[in-house]
Amino acid sequence: MYPVYNKFYYKPLPDFIDVRKSNIEGLGLFAKEDIEEGIDLGMSHLKVPIIQGYVRTAIGSFLNHSKQNNCYLEQQLDWDDYRAYNVITARDIKKGEELTLDYHIDGLEYNTEDL
Repeated sequence: MYPVYNKFYYKPLPDFIDVRKSNIEGLGLFAKEDIEEGIDLGMSHLKVPIIQGYVRTAIGSFLNHSKQNNCYLEQQLDWDDYRAYNVITARDIKKGEELTLDYHIDGLEYNTEDL
């Protein structure tokens, strides 16, 4: 059902995710089909020591914040202060549902005081 991950072939978004207008903020990521719990959607954030923050991939750029998040970040690489994070589905996600993170739980340093 899901493509096999190949770290040497970069594709901005998996085939089963789409970018659409979000009711939360601007644009968001949405499931084009049902997605099971525990699916690795790919790298979303990369913390680089020289940068004060995170470099985001296409997936990371469109994930909106929600306290009822259905995804979470999992650290995939920890090397000499470099950190790479992948997005993992926290529960089954239905077709048409927006994929979200809780920025506070995942430790992202975004300004979410009003959220």
